[in-house]
Amino acid sequence: MSVEEDDKGRRRWKAPIDARGPAGGRLMGKKEKVRKKTLSKSSREWVDRQLRDPYVMRAQEEGYRARAAFKLKEIDEKFKILKRGARVVDLGSAPGGWLQVVVEKGASKVVGIDLLPIDVMANVTIFEADIAEPGMTDKLIAALGEKPTLVLSDMAANTVGHKSTDHVRTVGLAEIAAEFAIANLAKGGNFVTKVFQGGAQKSLLDLLKANFEDVRHWKPPSSRAESPETFVIARTFKG
Repeated sequence: MSVEEDDKGRRRWKAPIDARGPAGGRLMGKKEKVRKKTLSKSSREWVDRQLRDPYVMRAQEEGYRARAAFKLKEIDEKFKILKRGARVVDLGSAPGGWLQVVVEKGASKVVGIDLLPIDVMANVTIFEADIAEPGMTDKLIAALGEKPTLVLSDMAANTVGHKSTDHVRTVGLAEIAAEFAIANLAKGGNFVTKVFQGGAQKSLLDLLKANFEDVRHWKPPSSRAESPETFVIARTFKG
């Protein structure tokens, strides 16, 4: 069994496919030899990268759930999107690093949603669900109490290793996030979403430029150089 982890610190286990038995081994009775499990090459590379990564160490030292917290902090330092008293919806928020940052910055109402479980966090309402589920948008806004002033999305599709496919799938999630933001943001609000290298597709950029005063691409310093991710920051929703 191998383990993979994305930049948000989410771990996904992948079981080997083997028709020889339910655990991938032959059923040999009492004489079956027990084989010592070793990490796959990708798992070893991930462990080595984590051990060398200064942002992983900083996250542990400063109590953040994932190194991704520093990406949002850097985005805010450059674009000033986090305001005290903000009402925030965080799409794709597991394991909760971005939620920690917005609470730390003084947000008054915070709602997070992800397909993966998120540990309970003070002053945050968490949904373990799919944003595309019917009625989910209404539930998020009801939990917030008012229209959000900031919508964040660090959603990314599970990569398949094919650059074009991974890009298209992640841009699709960015479009879902953008549509949610445009339908629900308070006037003057801000929106941040992840896309992959190559940036947002023209249709998404045109949509954002039609609805926000300022739209930029930016890759935070804490985003790994080898990672294809970048972010779109859309400020001042026209309403």
